[in-house]
Amino acid sequence: MTVQREPARTPEQRRQDVLAKLETEEDLWAATASADGEPTLVPLSFVWDRETLLMATRRTNPTARNVTPRGRMVVTLGHSRDVVHIEGSAEMVEGSALEPSSGEAFTVKQRGWNPREHKAYVYLRVTPVVVKAWREVNELADRDLMRDGVWLV
Repeated sequence: MTVQREPARTPEQRRQDVLAKLETEEDLWAATASADGEPTLVPLSFVWDRETLLMATRRTNPTARNVTPRGRMVVTLGHSRDVVHIEGSAEMVEGSALEPSSGEAFTVKQRGWNPREHKAYVYLRVTPVVVKAWREVNELADRDLMRDGVWLV
């Protein structure tokens, strides 16, 4: 039995698809590691804001604690047959230090949930450094769309 695969998208189309997912998806998987290498993988809600990913979590959660020593995060969107993989530099931002428009964008996308109203929460802002996207094996060769923070297409 022959499996019919969709034709490979051009890198330009994949970039457009990535940007569309960043605008419309609500959740992602966020991966961090502690200073001693203990991995953490959690689902987080996000908003694409100022060409960065903005998430919120409790300041005591491992994800927030891990950002401080490493300053790195890997996030993925989509399912295993339509992956967006982003590696980026991460920073913790207090709600009081967040630009008001960013906080409002997060609250609107999250249907009224406003972490700025809860001192236990902090924002995590991830600036993409590497972006990859692929659906099937026929897109693996051209999966790199951003390197060193610069779009390749």
